Amino acid sequence: MLIQTLAIAAPILVLLLFYKHHNREIGQQHISSERLPKNSECSHALNTSCHSIPAPVQNGSRRNEDSVHSRVVVVPCMREEEVVWIKQELPEIVKAVYVVNDSTASMHPPKNKGHEVMVYLTYIIDNYASLPNVSIFMHAHRWTHHNGGLLDNDAVEMISRLSDSHVIRRGYVNLRCEWDPGCPEWLHPIHSQASLGKQEEAVLSRCWRELFPSDPAPPFLSQPCCAQFALSKERILSIPMSRYMFYRDWILTTPLSDYISGRIWEYLWQYMFGGEYVNCPLEHVCYCDGFGICFGGETQYQAFVELRMEMEKMEMELDDLNRGANREIQLGPQQLIRHRHGTRIKSFSDLQPAYLSDQVQAMKKELQSRKMDALERGEYAKNRAEECGRPWKQGDGF
Repeated sequence: MLIQTLAIAAPILVLLLFYKHHNREIGQQHISSERLPKNSECSHALNTSCHSIPAPVQNGSRRNEDSVHSRVVVVPCMREEEVVWIKQELPEIVKAVYVVNDSTASMHPPKNKGHEVMVYLTYIIDNYASLPNVSIFMHAHRWTHHNGGLLDNDAVEMISRLSDSHVIRRGYVNLRCEWDPGCPEWLHPIHSQASLGKQEEAVLSRCWRELFPSDPAPPFLSQPCCAQFALSKERILSIPMSRYMFYRDWILTTPLSDYISGRIWEYLWQYMFGGEYVNCPLEHVCYCDGFGICFGGETQYQAFVELRMEMEKMEMELDDLNRGANREIQLGPQQLIRHRHGTRIKSFSDLQPAYLSDQVQAMKKELQSRKMDALERGEYAKNRAEECGRPWKQGDGF
């Protein structure tokens, strides 16, 4: 009887143990998948197993998904230029630094002509068969207006915040968001006129025919300055190697000067890689989807820009007052004072430096608060997609 009872109970006991063990595993999997986006250390570069199966994105929360993409920063520089900041501040990124005026350097173009164009094309030709997911083309300066005001004009900030997923989605991304200079219309190939600020425009029509003989010249070409952009591997490979070699040969053989042959290309990249005469995305969209600085919409972004402009104007007025205070006091408090922006203030006493200084500090504090909110908003993939007007569903990344 006892043996029969054990014979009946044993299979049941085995099933119960299996069910309990199976449920515990499912529970552990469920807990880990929920917690992973917030608390997991799977974004750590050394934990390669974590990248084989990407964690789900809960409510669009940010994770270090761009770490799965390979990237290279391509930089032309003069032998005497200081580019150590790239190695010091961006040690994890692969660098392709071409020294344009040193033929003995390990990386150098065939000729120092065409400014950055020669290096950009040479890099693509040299690495056509072994490109990373994302190639970032930029100048050697760390701090410059080329890099954008909301990024503190800092190349390190720009590279660090750039979304590889955004680049792969778009194919070609201009790294500057501010329209001025370059948008909404800039160079006019058909009705061209030489000017001090656009010397290349006078020869653009001829250059267009030489570079794109099968394509009619557009009425105008536009994109934000200043020849810094990122490309996906797929976009680069969509153009055959022979075309890149043709473009580089054009630079090498054209009678145009180093300066003009380089300037011609500043407003051709968007056509070459994007097929667009005009590439002027809304500034708030560029900052939000490209760099994760999301103000919530165009209205909020414009309000931030206007406040910043007002603060900068006050700073200049304060600087004028501080530098010219002694002279202006001697003129008398009721005399008109002309300021840099052409505005007239009724009296010196109406704009005491201490008052202006307080106003500037208050504006700086408010601007910093708004920017921090924008950075926090940009941490979420869903927020980026909604602000930029592109579809997003649960589980999507950036």
